[in-house]
Amino acid sequence: MAAGDYYEILGIPRTADEKEIQKAYRSLARKYHPDVCKEEGAEERFKNINEAYSVLSDAQKRAQYDQLGHEHYTSASKGSYSGGGGSGGFSADFSGFGDIFDFFGGGQRQAGPRHGSDLLMHLWITLEEAVFGAEKEIEATHSEPCPACDGTGSSTKKRVSCPRCGGSGQLRQMSQSLFGQFVRMSTCPECRGLGKIPETRCPDCQGAGITQAKRKVNVRIPAGIDSGMRLRLEGYGEAGDYGARNGDLFLEVSVRPHDRFVRHGDTLETTAEITPAQAVIGSEIEIETIEKKKLALTIPAGIQHDTALKIPGEGVRRRGRPGDLLVRVKVRIPKHVSEEAKELYGKILEIEGLKSGKKKGFFAGLKGKG
Repeated sequence: MAAGDYYEILGIPRTADEKEIQKAYRSLARKYHPDVCKEEGAEERFKNINEAYSVLSDAQKRAQYDQLGHEHYTSASKGSYSGGGGSGGFSADFSGFGDIFDFFGGGQRQAGPRHGSDLLMHLWITLEEAVFGAEKEIEATHSEPCPACDGTGSSTKKRVSCPRCGGSGQLRQMSQSLFGQFVRMSTCPECRGLGKIPETRCPDCQGAGITQAKRKVNVRIPAGIDSGMRLRLEGYGEAGDYGARNGDLFLEVSVRPHDRFVRHGDTLETTAEITPAQAVIGSEIEIETIEKKKLALTIPAGIQHDTALKIPGEGVRRRGRPGDLLVRVKVRIPKHVSEEAKELYGKILEIEGLKSGKKKGFFAGLKGKG
């Protein structure tokens, strides 16, 4: 397996089911959690475990990962701004971590900066781009840290403790019942659970710390991608709270129909018309591949209409294993033929012992009678 392969990270076979994946993940997460494991590199390994689990535990992501392979999948997750902008970082999926935090005695989670929301865009590509891969530039509209205040929300670029919650990010409410006193904790509405507020509200973003922006993003389209697959650009979604990571930008791919080729997985299919004579006797025709190569294709004698002939290695290229090109033969019956061709077809009918469909005139039928 390739270094860093998600299955290798979790120590599971590629055929592992959902329960096996979850079991391996929980075991490794407990073992390498930074609060427990003090080995060098434990934190990085913990992040890799979460990254592997976030992909393999999602049926759609796993299918794409298996189809594209580790290198193409992870490289497709990276993008770059042209002309500046934010940068993407590691995106960990901590869903299902409640019991692990309970295991460590963490109890109720404290409020904190919220990471940014994910964005979804639709991306149309040509069949050629899907087959060979490509680099595309797209324009994305999203929120990003306010440049005037560096995302702090403060014109002084300083944040101070929230006076309403005392910097805890939570409000305590005492209530009395027949069973005694109860303490109810809620997120502070003043600082939204952050514990800090802008020292002086930034006039550009009104203290929000984020602004809307349009950015051009360079996207790498991996060879072999198909309609319905999604590319993830880490960190190019909505901006999170100050100090939290950005969301991700997901690009859902759709491949435009092609005028000459139809795709079936890794196989491409095209059609070629031949005459009845070529079908009977056999022939050689020229085929143009999607790569614009001219290839000679032998038509065997006696081929039947709608038969598919295979040209190996001229299909979709994915992970170094190209698919095939199928050429579906269509026998074309001419509507208009010369008199010489008609005579030849008539002779063929005589040889086959069949009658022609040409009708004789009334008087011709009476000729010689009397």
